[in-house]
Amino acid sequence: MADQKKKKLTPEAQAYQQLQKEKEIKRPLLKNCMKAFFVGGFICFIGQIITTCYIYFFDFTEQTAGNPTVATLIFITMFLTGFGIYDHLGQFAGAGTAVPVTGFANAVISSAIEHKTEGFIQGVGSNMLKLAGPVIVYGVFSAFVIALIKTVLIKWGGL
Repeated sequence: MADQKKKKLTPEAQAYQQLQKEKEIKRPLLKNCMKAFFVGGFICFIGQIITTCYIYFFDFTEQTAGNPTVATLIFITMFLTGFGIYDHLGQFAGAGTAVPVTGFANAVISSAIEHKTEGFIQGVGSNMLKLAGPVIVYGVFSAFVIALIKTVLIKWGGL
């Protein structure tokens, strides 16, 4: 807390803040970062294995194997979230499970599962889209802006 704000606190509040600072559990930052890095990397490694399987067994190219790989990862995440396994993985790895597309899929599916008692329209549909809607809108808008910039640079920039 800034010294300026600390001076405005009562002596009891300052003593409480000091006690809180002493009792606060120190987080193992390096350990948490390593777990997030390795679990996120492992998820990406699984995605690469799935891509390779699509290329070798189903005659996809490297460019066309991306979409079915993402769909497969989302399906696996949905399955693991439904059985509660992905939540345990998320508790262990933290941001390592949130960064890949599987983190977004887990958030959407968890929201749908949580609100299923309210019905499919009012519960699952509306609450699931509370998270997915803004992400999709901003993603599409960002893609449009970047494509527009790229088009302008290629057309008039000679790139």
